Amino acid sequence: MKLRFLTALALTPALLLGCGHSEEEWQAEIQKYQAVVLDRDAKDKELNAAKAHVADLEAQLHNMGAEVAQLGGTLADRTKMLEAYKARAHQLELIKARFDLLRSKLETLTHLGLTVHIHHNRMVISLPGDVLFDTGKDTLRKDGQEILGKVAAVIANDATLKNRDYQVAGHTDNAPLSGGPFHDNWGLSVMRARSVVVFLVAGKGSILPRAHWSAAGFGDTDPVANNATKDGQQKNRRSDIIVVPSAEEMLDLSALAR
Repeated sequence: MKLRFLTALALTPALLLGCGHSEEEWQAEIQKYQAVVLDRDAKDKELNAAKAHVADLEAQLHNMGAEVAQLGGTLADRTKMLEAYKARAHQLELIKARFDLLRSKLETLTHLGLTVHIHHNRMVISLPGDVLFDTGKDTLRKDGQEILGKVAAVIANDATLKNRDYQVAGHTDNAPLSGGPFHDNWGLSVMRARSVVVFLVAGKGSILPRAHWSAAGFGDTDPVANNATKDGQQKNRRSDIIVVPSAEEMLDLSALAR
């Protein structure tokens, strides 16, 4: 299309000159149209690069476990679309940087055999329930206390981590629980989460500020593995320490949904 357009312009000087246009005027028109074509091509190239960058960031976040909203609406204007993709890339970069920074600060915990990952757009320290508790109990085992002590030390020794908000989320497998002091899996998961929080903020030698911690129980409603197998059930019996996103971090995510 561009070749035909420039070819047509190249064949027209005699016609324009015959219509009262000087050679200088014709060359000026040629240069003006060439600049328009070059500018359009440059913007197309920049737009395609921005789209590719956004797609790459989305793929990286998806592989990390993050869930990001899709870019909504259709923009016909090339300039507006380019700005939208640039803004989206900036937001995605902020989200990825947040996760990368948190992961690096919690990297020590992975050396202890704990899992640090992203779940529902939150950084999560996952603690195996069978190490923390005996079956059907909410009293921390000695091994569980030792692990939690190491987790507390990592968080307490970093001022930015220590002053963040956390929620301990208790989870169970889908094996029915009835009667007893907990009544059901929700009751057991809540009390296990409470035991973890109490140990971290009010236990012997606790070094974490209690105002930044809370507890919640999910029962078997948020599995991370298939409950049809013993291995899957074991993975689902867990206590997660969730790093609660700050207001600024939540804005990063909400901006993508607009």
